Amino acid sequence: MKKRWLSAALCAAMVAGSLAGCGLKSPETTTAAATTAAATEAAKEEAAEGEATEAAASGAYDTANMPEITLVYAEVNPLDTIVGKIATDFKSKVEELSDGKITIDVQASGVLGSENDVLDTMLGGGGTIDISRISAFALTSYGGQKSMLLSLPYTFVSRDHFWNFATSDLADEFLNESQENGSGVRGLFYGEEGFRHFFTVNEVKGIEDLAGMKLRVSNDPVMNGLVNGLGANPTVVAFNELYSALQTGVVDGAEQPIANYKSNAFPEVAPNLILDGHTLGAVQIVITDESWGKLTEDQQAILVEAGKYAQENNRKNSESMENEVLEQLKAEGCNVVEVTDITPWQEATKQVITDNTKGYEDLYQQLLDMQ
Repeated sequence: MKKRWLSAALCAAMVAGSLAGCGLKSPETTTAAATTAAATEAAKEEAAEGEATEAAASGAYDTANMPEITLVYAEVNPLDTIVGKIATDFKSKVEELSDGKITIDVQASGVLGSENDVLDTMLGGGGTIDISRISAFALTSYGGQKSMLLSLPYTFVSRDHFWNFATSDLADEFLNESQENGSGVRGLFYGEEGFRHFFTVNEVKGIEDLAGMKLRVSNDPVMNGLVNGLGANPTVVAFNELYSALQTGVVDGAEQPIANYKSNAFPEVAPNLILDGHTLGAVQIVITDESWGKLTEDQQAILVEAGKYAQENNRKNSESMENEVLEQLKAEGCNVVEVTDITPWQEATKQVITDNTKGYEDLYQQLLDMQ
């Protein structure tokens, strides 16, 4: 709009100048002068806006006049996990870019509750939790139909497949879903915590050994369908109660990414890990609309830039971190079983994919085609 106004103003000034040059007096001399002055002022404003945009793009934020703020970030896992590393990378970059004016208070190891507890708190308002790292499927109960597609079994055949999605335009469509459906949170960026695998109290050599087992799930339709498809019994247990549930026989097993399995000491009570890789642990970092609205434009831009940094670090480092943990588990005596033929697992879980892609078949196919 300013560019159109500037162009019109300059044209008016040129017409007035032409009349004067021909020896004719324009009755609009005063108006022309005012127009020229306005055009000059508009040009100055536009130049200033350009400089501001350039400064923001280069990371030169106005931190001198930036208000100080602390944002609480909830993470259910310890900081030495892959997702814990996402939190610390995000925190360090935000605080660096803001010259310490924005503090990210990371509350890890589930001290603020499970993912569902955290989401309930965030959506309920009150401002006690501002940001959280959540599994994509955690949004299913809050209307996240697109996000649910990311957790369907055997969707991503490799990490590269996931990152092809996470760095595409389609990722923004998924990331914006929670904001657009009015849930009260908005996605900042994506990450992943490695493939998720089942672990059990008793040894499992193949899919047939899971039959009849009580396997812990969150209260989620995809996980319930997955476990049912494998012939086991889905059993809802809060994450912070899972260790004791395994120890006392409430459940016979559960599933987690490798790094989370080790960091939460689950090998102590369930030392059998079968590498079926049923789901790649896609995660989103979300912030409440309430907290986002309290930030200045520069502060919002800093969170976005820090998110890109943390996402890229996660992309570079997650696989090597996971492989390192896996070798530690083997060295410590964990019974690690490789799955040489994934076909029976895929066949057993076809129904959960069919049930949860209704109405989104084309979108799901786009995901599959990104491999």
